[in-house]
Amino acid sequence: MDTQENYKNPLKDIDDWEENLKERYPAPDTLKKEKEAFRNYVDSERAETVREFYRLNHINQTYDFVCKKEEEFLKFNKKEMSLWGAIDFLNTLVDDSDPDIDLDQLQHLLQTSEAIRADGHPDWFVLTGFLHDVGKVLCLFGEPQWAVVGDTFPVGCKFSDKIVHPEFFTDNPDNSNPKYNTKYGVYSPNCGLNHVKMSWGHDEYLYQIMKDYLPEPALYIIRYHSFYAQHREEAYSHLMNSKDIEMFEWVKKFNPYDLYTKAPVKPDVKALKPYYEDLVNKYLPETLKF
Repeated sequence: MDTQENYKNPLKDIDDWEENLKERYPAPDTLKKEKEAFRNYVDSERAETVREFYRLNHINQTYDFVCKKEEEFLKFNKKEMSLWGAIDFLNTLVDDSDPDIDLDQLQHLLQTSEAIRADGHPDWFVLTGFLHDVGKVLCLFGEPQWAVVGDTFPVGCKFSDKIVHPEFFTDNPDNSNPKYNTKYGVYSPNCGLNHVKMSWGHDEYLYQIMKDYLPEPALYIIRYHSFYAQHREEAYSHLMNSKDIEMFEWVKKFNPYDLYTKAPVKPDVKALKPYYEDLVNKYLPETLKF
């Protein structure tokens, strides 16, 4: 029987999910390297905690659950703070036991955004890299990890076998509900992802906070950067419209920066902060409601 703590937080580190992603989707330029050059992301302990994470995620992410979380969190009445305050808040999630890397959340965000900036992308793209994980503050409002991180997927229709660990959907109530377990479920062909409810987590939460402030490609990146079943496996093209297909080119462009820029060299936060202060001020209000 699960303990309450294991039910909430099966991962040893909230970033274990992202490490597992890199094992599932390795960077093309790493494929020829020796296995010993990498951390073993499929060791028994990590694999078991990730499996337990997805077991809980897949059992509990139902259409009704998502509706309840939207009702709870999209009132934005938990906390009001600046983006910098949110990042400071998020930094309390740092896990000192991580043997690979000693970076707080701000440094991880800066590694992503600085790689984007170095490649000459527009400033809104740089800002998107800088803030894309800020929705993880949900963990600090008492949300279990399986309702904050993890691959995202549509609810309200049949769960694709392209989603990681699809076997755990067997125990999801929607899987046996004829209203939800068909190809289209409550949706219609090519209805557009804006009409599709996604599993609840940091992506959708931050999108809802930022939707009035950032360009459309940035909002797609934030909202769907964990939707690997589509932007890697193309499992839900039947729900997408032409705008989704166009915007997903930006989601795919962002993905390598998110996955493959984590490195042990710490960004110089003091030197970089003035640039990001100006960038944040250009696009965002002084305070945001969470």
